Amino acid sequence: MINELCLQEKYAPHNTCFGCGPSNVKGLKIRSFPKGDEVVAEWTPEAHHEAFPGVLNGGIIGALLDCHSNWTSAWALMEKNKEAIPPCTVTADYAIKLLRPTPSNTQIFLSAKVAELKEDRAVIEAILMANGKTCATCRGTFVAVKPGHPAYHRW
Repeated sequence: MINELCLQEKYAPHNTCFGCGPSNVKGLKIRSFPKGDEVVAEWTPEAHHEAFPGVLNGGIIGALLDCHSNWTSAWALMEKNKEAIPPCTVTADYAIKLLRPTPSNTQIFLSAKVAELKEDRAVIEAILMANGKTCATCRGTFVAVKPGHPAYHRW
């Protein structure tokens, strides 16, 4: 996956989002890839992402799951509507469950799937894993925005 373009690089190379913007030099730079009926990503934390030594910060976990789920929604809506580019989607709601401490000294794996798909929105369910264990889950609603919305055409 390292040498192929992720969804963010392919469709939003100038996006500056903290979580998923390829052009945010201080961002997390999540790289999401469609794989069958899910979208996956691998991400490696650094010490400044910690809540305390050895444990990933909960806010960083939220950003990872939010952005990855948002891109899963954009991808699913693009595929459903047979479009060449994904719609710009934003988070309407999301809930994170922190199931166990997430170690910060290992690679993080994200997986997201569509739970519900409508004309302009998707409900996404996602997991965050480390060392083969699910550390956090997310369920959220992501909506395609229209002209006039501040996020419209951000990518």
